[in-house]
Amino acid sequence: MSNAELDVNRRKFIGSSMALVSSAAITGAGLVGCAQAQTRSTLVSPAQPGARRKLGQLEVSSVGLGVQNMARTYQTTVPARPEMIDIIRAAHDHGVTFFDTAEAYGPHECERILGEAIAPFRNKVVITSKFGWNIDPQTGERRPGLISRPDHVKQAVEGMLKRLRTDRIDLLYQHRVDPQVPIEDVAGAIKDLMAQGKVLHWGLSEMGLQTLRRAHAELPVTAVQSEYSMFWRGPEKEVLPLCQELGIGFVPWSPLGVGFLTGAIDQRTSFADGDFRKSETRFSPENREHNLALVSLVKSWALRKKTTPARIALAWLLAQKPWIVPIPGTTQMGHLLDNIGAREVAFDTDELQALNASLAAITIQGERLPPAVLAYSEVEAPLK
Repeated sequence: MSNAELDVNRRKFIGSSMALVSSAAITGAGLVGCAQAQTRSTLVSPAQPGARRKLGQLEVSSVGLGVQNMARTYQTTVPARPEMIDIIRAAHDHGVTFFDTAEAYGPHECERILGEAIAPFRNKVVITSKFGWNIDPQTGERRPGLISRPDHVKQAVEGMLKRLRTDRIDLLYQHRVDPQVPIEDVAGAIKDLMAQGKVLHWGLSEMGLQTLRRAHAELPVTAVQSEYSMFWRGPEKEVLPLCQELGIGFVPWSPLGVGFLTGAIDQRTSFADGDFRKSETRFSPENREHNLALVSLVKSWALRKKTTPARIALAWLLAQKPWIVPIPGTTQMGHLLDNIGAREVAFDTDELQALNASLAAITIQGERLPPAVLAYSEVEAPLK
């Protein structure tokens, strides 16, 4: 199967799943069963349309929108800019108030797309961006390595404000920890930006645990952003417990396993040159054959709950902690509406226990990122 067929297959699955929901509504049988389940045990996923959550003290919609691929998709195609703006505005119309981007996405172009899209309702939404990769602030040229020197951070934010057409970044992340700059110096730059009203909250992404503790002690951290999904559960061991201890929110990137958990990828799928999934060993043919057991599990729960695999994957994340807010990205309107619908899916305690037991029995084979990229995760900042 080519990448061009992936979106078609997912839309077909969404359509058939919605038909199942409609059928259940007509007969009443599916809804009665759901109501009976709710009387047996407490629902553990809030999953109400328009539901909101808090990352620290920052209130956002329970499902956000990642704006990473709107300048270039995984398949290396360039989406139509007007369509991307329509998707962002449709997300807002459907209750999404949390939009995530970064200077590295494009670079710079995704910030421009988001800034144009939200201009009519800027004060009604929360926007994030990220600094840290070595991106030329003027040209957007991507250079080797990382850079979080305080002067550069401030310069990067000035560029973000212009591209996003705003006077403040609601939540600013350090995209990756700079091994040459003490995190206390980075926090000092953020403090200065906060004093000027240019940044309201800050966070870290894919950082080392001790760096998170030091950062939070210097300047309270609002949220951590790291990869987390049924496909990659690494944060459960240490990162999530630390976030809970410190009162920090958690924002999973790639909550749908870069498309794997939607059911659109199978053993026949081929990835385009330039698609980074082609270099991830978890997608190698031999590992993928094993890992598809996870997709089968998600699909079985989608049929059981009369919904779609994407909604099961996102609802599972929502059920883990009340301070987790996934940010699925998409360049397809149908996928956006599907993802937002995860707010309507809830697991009772028995269902969640059964699902988690099934997940625990599946060991994912292969690494989540290419080694050269993975090397930038869990880095500790130098001592001051």
